[in-house]
Amino acid sequence: MSTISKNSEQSDTQSHIQQQEDGSRIVRGIISRAKGEPVELTDIVVPAPGAHDVIVEIQACGVCHTDLAYRNGDIEDAYPFLLGHEAAGKVIEIGDAVSHVEVGDFVVLNWRAVCGECRACKRGEPKYCFNTHNASKKMTLSDGTELTPALGIGAFCDATIVHEGQCTKVNPEADPAVAGLLGCGVMAGLGAAIHTADIKRGESIAVIGLGGVGMAAIAGAKLAGATTIIAIDIADDKLERAKEFGATHTINSKDLANGETGDNDPVVQKVREITDGFGADAVVDAVGIPATYEQAFYARDLAGRVVLVGVPAPKRELKLPLLDVFGRGGSLKSSWYGDCLPEHDFPMLVNLQLQGRLPLEKFVTERIELDGVEEAFKTMAGGNVLRSVVVL
Repeated sequence: MSTISKNSEQSDTQSHIQQQEDGSRIVRGIISRAKGEPVELTDIVVPAPGAHDVIVEIQACGVCHTDLAYRNGDIEDAYPFLLGHEAAGKVIEIGDAVSHVEVGDFVVLNWRAVCGECRACKRGEPKYCFNTHNASKKMTLSDGTELTPALGIGAFCDATIVHEGQCTKVNPEADPAVAGLLGCGVMAGLGAAIHTADIKRGESIAVIGLGGVGMAAIAGAKLAGATTIIAIDIADDKLERAKEFGATHTINSKDLANGETGDNDPVVQKVREITDGFGADAVVDAVGIPATYEQAFYARDLAGRVVLVGVPAPKRELKLPLLDVFGRGGSLKSSWYGDCLPEHDFPMLVNLQLQGRLPLEKFVTERIELDGVEEAFKTMAGGNVLRSVVVL
């Protein structure tokens, strides 16, 4: 066992972390070896940190649809992947040049470690940073095969290596299983309402699709002060659950479907009925298919905002009358990571949850072991969970 330096501490809670003489660590991790194949629990090697790298002992990590997309080859083909990215944990070692965090800090991991130097950052829009930082070293299998970490994080493991900018310190009183969900889906939905849609007090909003992201958009709209919050989905149980997050009205789009589109779509007409005939000030599409986007486009008021946060499949195409795009005005936006700035948003939202003003804890449907990820993917497909969370 190597000597523990002032930049590291020995874990007393994770017997699965084995430190080696060269400063690396052997930990358990969930990997995807090939497209569509079941994931595998195996040993991985976490290297000693580079100058700006940080080793984080993972305490909890949510199972996100993006992880399933990696496993299924829908994002890239750089197998094997180390899955997991919605994570929170404790810093246990830092590189020599790290100044952003210290050993012992409780952090939520993020995939927007802004560079401060790209054209987006220099024009004062770091939320669009085009050159975010990642760890300088790769994690590997025990035979030396390099792993591709999901969203540059890779957190279905006992410990991971990230760039210091990927670590956001938050209140250590927070439950890791709750705080970690800000790392991706929940932040995407909250931010779609708060930042991208820019909901103001007294405004109306409709949210189409009530998975974890859509439900978070409902919660974000309530937090921002919307007074009319319309939840739209095809499942009655999700519509009922949306009321817990702040929905004031619900629409079952499956029950209304009659083949009509555009202004005549019954979902569009129902939204207008709820909003005094005008349409919502903003509509969030958390599904990401042409049919739901078209509903979002027509269900908004004149000069209203459409926000696409549901990630479309690569070959999806959208067709809208250009005259309607011009005539209805307003804005058509995409929301990347909820247009968030982790260093500002994560601590604020965690504190709001601890104060009882934001029900982030309601997103945790079940807590599972590390070897339960594959089963969690199957549960996800059934649509009965907001988030399964791996607790280590």
